[in-house]
Amino acid sequence: MLKLLIVLLVIWLALGIIGIAVKGLVWLAVIGAVLFVVTAVWGFVKRETLNRR
Repeated sequence: MLKLLIVLLVIWLALGIIGIAVKGLVWLAVIGAVLFVVTAVWGFVKRETLNRR
C-alpha cells in the first residue's frame, strides 16, 4: 500500500512539473497539484486508521 501511495505521489508530481514546464498546460499543473494533495491526505488518514488497530 505504501509503495502504491509513493508511486501515485510521484506521478502527480511529474504531471505538475510537466504542466508548469510546457506553456499552455497550466491546467495539467493544477490537476497534478490537486491529485497530489488528495493522495497525500488520503495516505495520511489511511495510515492513522491502520495504526489504531
